Amino acid sequence: MSTSTYSQLAPPGAGLPVIELWVARLLFALTRLRGNREAFVTKFEQERAAIRALVGSCPEAQRGEQVLIARLPGLEDSSRDWSVWMTLDHLRITNIAFARVINALTHGNVPPGKASTAAVKPSVSVTATVEADFERSCDGVLAAITEASDLKTKVRFAHPWFGPLDAFGWAAMAGTHMGIHRAQIQSILLGLDR
Repeated sequence: MSTSTYSQLAPPGAGLPVIELWVARLLFALTRLRGNREAFVTKFEQERAAIRALVGSCPEAQRGEQVLIARLPGLEDSSRDWSVWMTLDHLRITNIAFARVINALTHGNVPPGKASTAAVKPSVSVTATVEADFERSCDGVLAAITEASDLKTKVRFAHPWFGPLDAFGWAAMAGTHMGIHRAQIQSILLGLDR
């Protein structure tokens, strides 16, 4: 991809268009209202399996190729030029963060720092090792959700788009987030087929 194409993308952390963010907040509130621990675990496991199948369908030699895709709902503009491996790296980073936040909140602690979408962008030089790292990060999220005594915590940690969330909210976020990036991988694979 040329430098001019990169310069046309919004900077990391720019967020979503205002109307889309409003709709996303509404849909995510409904997810939390209607959901439960078992539903969140099922969604996460389904998305993990779908991602694993998509990655497996891509020749390894192409998994590191960046592809500029159309922006999908829930995806920042700066995330449109990733490879399959970069997407897995982002999921690895965020899954580790989700597990850390859920564990902290369920133990009555607010994690230090501030969540930032700009801080969880992947490395462009990621390699095949990210596939196993992604799987381990998924195991960590599932353990955090299933082992928590109570996800409806009094303490909260703010998501940059959805505001202060308890551990239940972060558990709901995990599968939803995986679904956005599963769709991204699907689009990347379509771009590789051109």
